[in-house]
Amino acid sequence: MDATRLALDLAVTIRHDGHGGVADDLADTTGLTAWIRDRADALDCAADGPPTADEALLTAVRELRDAVRALFARAVRPGPPSPADAHRLLPEDQALARLNAAAARVPTAPHLTWEPETLPVLRDLPTAAAPAADRLTAALARAALAFLGGPDRDRLRACPAPRCVRYFVKEHARQEWCKPSCGNRARVARHHRRHREGDGPGAG
Repeated sequence: MDATRLALDLAVTIRHDGHGGVADDLADTTGLTAWIRDRADALDCAADGPPTADEALLTAVRELRDAVRALFARAVRPGPPSPADAHRLLPEDQALARLNAAAARVPTAPHLTWEPETLPVLRDLPTAAAPAADRLTAALARAALAFLGGPDRDRLRACPAPRCVRYFVKEHARQEWCKPSCGNRARVARHHRRHREGDGPGAG
C-alpha cells in the first residue's frame, strides 16, 4: 500500500452512510481496531501485531485525520472541499504542525527489500524501538506528507455527487466521481433537476 492509498484510506473513514447522513468508521476503538488490522503492513505494526486501539490511540488517529482532511480541502482548491466537514476544518498551520510532529516521533531510515521475481521495494522503516502506537501514527503522518508533497496531490478531488463526502484521486482524465455509483446518482439528480426546471413557470 503506497502513501497515496494510505492517506486516502484515512481521509475516507468519513463517508456517506447511505441514508443521507455521514458515517465515521473511526467512531470508536472497535472501528479503529478493524481499520488498523486491515493495514498492519503499511502501518509498521505487522511484526509484533497491531497495537491495542485504546481511547488515546483513537484520539491520536482522529486528530491526524482532521489534519489530513484540512489539507485535502486546501489541495482541491479552487474546487469545493468535501461537505462533510467544510464548516469546521482545522486551520492549515495547525494541520501541518500536527502531521509534521507525528511524523517526527519515530526516526526512520531507507530500507530496501528485493524478493525473487519482483521489483525492489524501498520503504522508510523505524530505526529504533518505539511504542507501537507511535509507529502507527508516525506511519500515517508520513504517508499523508508524502502524498501532499508528491505529484498525486494534483489529481485529488472531492466527489461532487449528491450526498457523497469522499475524496478521491483521478485515475483518468474523464473521471468525475469517486466511483461509478456516484456517477449514476449524479446523472439521475441532473435529470430530475432538468425536468423540474422544465416544469417551472414559463415552461413550454
